[in-house]
Amino acid sequence: QLQFVESGGGLVQPGESLKLSCAASGFTLDLISIGWFRQAPGKEREGVGCISSSGKMTKYANSVKGRFTLSRDNVENTMYLQMNGLKPEDTAVYYCAAERNSFPDFCTLQFNTRGFGYWGQGTQVTVSS
Repeated sequence: QLQFVESGGGLVQPGESLKLSCAASGFTLDLISIGWFRQAPGKEREGVGCISSSGKMTKYANSVKGRFTLSRDNVENTMYLQMNGLKPEDTAVYYCAAERNSFPDFCTLQFNTRGFGYWGQGTQVTVSS
């Protein structure tokens, strides 16, 4: 069974950085594109970014573009989300998930959460002064 476990969240001040990890198991990771999503209280879960199976392609939501960077280590079966210049509006639970039926070495957020499955439990990120 494909599983993801997110970690690395915490409480930081605006402008600081965090690096989230998503450890995967149960499948051949180099065949899977991964999405990162976040959900704030009372709001729908929304896409943050995605990374293709090889890591060659990455896409980001406009709200995080230039601040967040996705990467992956397919040997260690781990994906990373480096978050710099954090803002209070980044406060949310962050999740990783596998993209459904993705094209080879391609990812997209256009289908939002419906395009992904096998969600992890999430890790809380709180940005506050």
